[in-house]
Amino acid sequence: MKNWLMAVMAMFLLTACGDEQEASPEQLQKKIEDGTVGFEVTGDSIQEAENIPADEKEKIIYAFNEYIKAFNDKDLDRYKNIISKNAEGFNYDEDVKAVSEVFQQYDVNRTAEDITIVKYSKEDAQVFSNLTTNTKELETGAELSGTGRQVTVFVKEDSWKVSSIYYIGNE
Repeated sequence: MKNWLMAVMAMFLLTACGDEQEASPEQLQKKIEDGTVGFEVTGDSIQEAENIPADEKEKIIYAFNEYIKAFNDKDLDRYKNIISKNAEGFNYDEDVKAVSEVFQQYDVNRTAEDITIVKYSKEDAQVFSNLTTNTKELETGAELSGTGRQVTVFVKEDSWKVSSIYYIGNE
């Protein structure tokens, strides 16, 4: 049963937030070196980007919190409003369908800590967080918890929208 639940949790992490891209530390390090993701896998120090205007910082953090809350509240309309229809990391329609299915089958509660904007430009921003995910399958009552580090990439459209997600689970 536990292996089955682990497989479901892995599927959840890969699809629930738009084909989240779970990467090995080596793959993520390459993305960092290429400038794609703005934090380092090694070490405990996460540095906030220096060039963030105060009003934009507030809007980005609000968007990140809205993304987490909409998911936790199983509010599909709010969730659809916070993700980009032109995302780089997932297909909008496929993500909405996957998230809708997750909402029907699971109670999920995500808690983000150490929320830090690690990369910023006028067009996009990357938000690092340490994420704890508690999942309960509604049909069986089976529960699973996991922790990891996530970088949520936002793009500036009419407001800040989720464009892709990079997640590394803690062992």
